[in-house]
Amino acid sequence: MLKKLMLGVLGLVVLVVGIILVRTFTYGGSPVGGRVELPAAPEISAESAAEHLAEAIRFKTVTLSGGDPRPGQEGAWLSLQDWLVDTYPAAHAAMTRETVPGTLTLLYTWKGSDPSLKPLLLMAHQDVVPVNIGTEDDWTGAPFAGEIIDGYVYGRGAIDDKGNLIGLMEAAEGLAASGYQPKRTVMFMFGHDEEVLGSGAQAGIALLKSRGVEPEMALDEGFMVIDPSPITGKSMAFVGVSEKGYITLKLTVVAAGGHSSQPPRNSADVALSRAIVALDENQMPADFSKPPVSELFLASGQDMPFMQRMALANLWLFQGAVESSMAKVPAGNAMIRTTTAPTMLSGSAKENVLPQRAMAMVNFRIHPNDTPESVMAHVKEVTKDIEGLEIEIGGDGISSPASPVSPTDNRAYAVLASVAAEVGNGAPVAPALVIGATDSRYAAAITQNIYRFAPALMSPEDLTGFHGTNERISVENMARLSKGYAQVILGMDGPDS
Repeated sequence: MLKKLMLGVLGLVVLVVGIILVRTFTYGGSPVGGRVELPAAPEISAESAAEHLAEAIRFKTVTLSGGDPRPGQEGAWLSLQDWLVDTYPAAHAAMTRETVPGTLTLLYTWKGSDPSLKPLLLMAHQDVVPVNIGTEDDWTGAPFAGEIIDGYVYGRGAIDDKGNLIGLMEAAEGLAASGYQPKRTVMFMFGHDEEVLGSGAQAGIALLKSRGVEPEMALDEGFMVIDPSPITGKSMAFVGVSEKGYITLKLTVVAAGGHSSQPPRNSADVALSRAIVALDENQMPADFSKPPVSELFLASGQDMPFMQRMALANLWLFQGAVESSMAKVPAGNAMIRTTTAPTMLSGSAKENVLPQRAMAMVNFRIHPNDTPESVMAHVKEVTKDIEGLEIEIGGDGISSPASPVSPTDNRAYAVLASVAAEVGNGAPVAPALVIGATDSRYAAAITQNIYRFAPALMSPEDLTGFHGTNERISVENMARLSKGYAQVILGMDGPDS
């Protein structure tokens, strides 16, 4: 009897191990989405594109808060826009240009020959974030000098987002100068205030909606090819198919104040601290079963180390371990769930006075699996036992859901994936979740096909320049951007999905 039992257990173990191994070796065998054959793009000079980016960086189009630039401070934007006309004559001869009413946002239209095809909308933004005071001398190239040093263009906006804007205009200039006439109408929208909530792009999308424009694809900044990828340790391309939403909740505890020499056991500060700790220890749930997370892992599966691949291929057994491992890395945690970030705290105005009101702002970046309403419900449930706690929407009442997850089974994604694979020299291409916000989130009002990708290849070190010191982009990447955007335009001249 014991022998039969042992044989049975052994057989079960062999079966489970067999299932695990079969699932592991077959995991991620096929790419996500289709691919297309890319037409040849016109020759575009990398050096010329880099010089043009350097010139664009010198226009200090800095936004600090909503409403920027203020009346009378539009000079840098207007000068940049005049410079675009002078620098790209063929593109401006081929396209019509207008300014979205009430904004400094530009809208270009390159009319296609086939009105039955839905237009292509390509997006970038003109504004940049400021440079932290006192850090200017830490830059290799001065932040607004537009210097080219050792094969890199240095300056604020090099990768966020004037590099993409110039890449788009280089592509348009090269195509127009070659005599190209698009079948599909091509539109360019260059927002003027993306870094401060993007009212210009919002107005631009509203204008297109009022005209009945329904693009086949909207493409904006977001991801690129990363070498090495933090997921596989090898080169890998990411195409953003969704971006997180945003909500800030204000947590306030009202309690008796008084002198710090006689503190109560549950002061306002203590109660508020308990609420913050409770939220930190009870994160929003993760879900690996839905796109884009499920497709991200699937697309990268073949290049993963064996143990990592085995765990992801067998989440029925290893999900707890995978979630725990990813939660330890901020970028990984942000990819799999709505994040919880206490950011602002206030209480007493003096060290020996107990506050009557203690307040915390907690910022949540909302995963597509969640909504602003589910975040609020989660916070209320986690903190329901904390006496005197009040919860309301903070941050000027700003609240936006995550964008819908765009499909990967259409021509738009196939074109982007093909361009990305070429930029990455055959690197796998994965749909992914953008954890920040872009102007493209507004495009959900006019199309379901919204993607966030720039045809560039960058290292993790390059990416530290986003909003940081020594923002830069290589001259070689300016060639990739220009060629890649031209290939997107040419590739999308095919039929609608």
